[in-house]
Amino acid sequence: MSEGMAKGDRLPPDAVLHRGEKPFPALAACEHYAGSEKLIAKALLLQRELGPIFDLTCDCEDGAPAGGEREHAAMVAAQIDSADNEHGRVGARIHDILHPHWRDDIEIIVGGAGARLAYLVLPKVGGMEDAMIQVAAVNDACRRHGLDRKIPVHVLIETPGAVHEAWRIAALSGVESLDFGLMDFVSSHHGAIPAAAMRSPGQFEHPLVVRAKCEIVAAALGNGVVPTHNVSVEIRDAQVVAEDARRARQQFGFLRMWSIHPGQIEAIVAAMRPDFAETIEAAEILIAAQDAAWGPIQLAGKLHDRASYRYYWELLQRAQATGMELSAVARDRFF
Repeated sequence: MSEGMAKGDRLPPDAVLHRGEKPFPALAACEHYAGSEKLIAKALLLQRELGPIFDLTCDCEDGAPAGGEREHAAMVAAQIDSADNEHGRVGARIHDILHPHWRDDIEIIVGGAGARLAYLVLPKVGGMEDAMIQVAAVNDACRRHGLDRKIPVHVLIETPGAVHEAWRIAALSGVESLDFGLMDFVSSHHGAIPAAAMRSPGQFEHPLVVRAKCEIVAAALGNGVVPTHNVSVEIRDAQVVAEDARRARQQFGFLRMWSIHPGQIEAIVAAMRPDFAETIEAAEILIAAQDAAWGPIQLAGKLHDRASYRYYWELLQRAQATGMELSAVARDRFF
């Protein structure tokens, strides 16, 4: 295949590498939470400035005042559907399944902003049954409001029961991410896990927390969904946040992490980025592979085929999602 071939004649990676398979979600490495209208507006402005290197989750669970749940959900829907949502990467966390307003959250947000809603976060699921009930409610709302898409869901794992059923939850159709809720997980153990495990270094050392993190990552990756790490409670020292993100990524395999303060976002994104040298190598391999119609190639004395192409394609997508500078050829070919 010649270098002069027109761009339109080249097969894109997803058309070849994931044929008959579910492609792995290409999500930003950071998910930022904001609860009030003021903080959501500030986060949208920051997202426009930095680009879609982080997703924004508008929080109904902890953000809505008691008695004002309906008004808060309407505000969230309006923000998601506004022109300020430039990149279309804004989701929402609804109330948990034991709260009387969770169905209304879905109805108001899907009804008001379903076409632009990036995802919904389902908190405090007790297990598989809770997740199934809420996923079915989301899908039903999509049908009733005439949406020609299914809205992805992110399931928040923060109870022992949910950890036990993480594999089954991750296998549900529509699940895009498994998120770990550290604070509630520790609290649910009735004092058996000390408070020190809610922060570093304890959150990376206590056996029960380590076990939960490993199980969530294994279940997520084993079912082709993204494992998302809990927040860092440190909001002043970016180095601590960066170290938490680095350990989450390198020691446990998390590919995404929550932020609860704008100052945490860039530290998380930087720590979650792929290695720069490996990103350059990935682009070179994929360009050569595309020129060979995705058949086997030899490059720098090494053999590559579709198994390695899938690895490098996902790596390149993560690099792009974290704002890494890619070569002009790679950007033109793949993005």
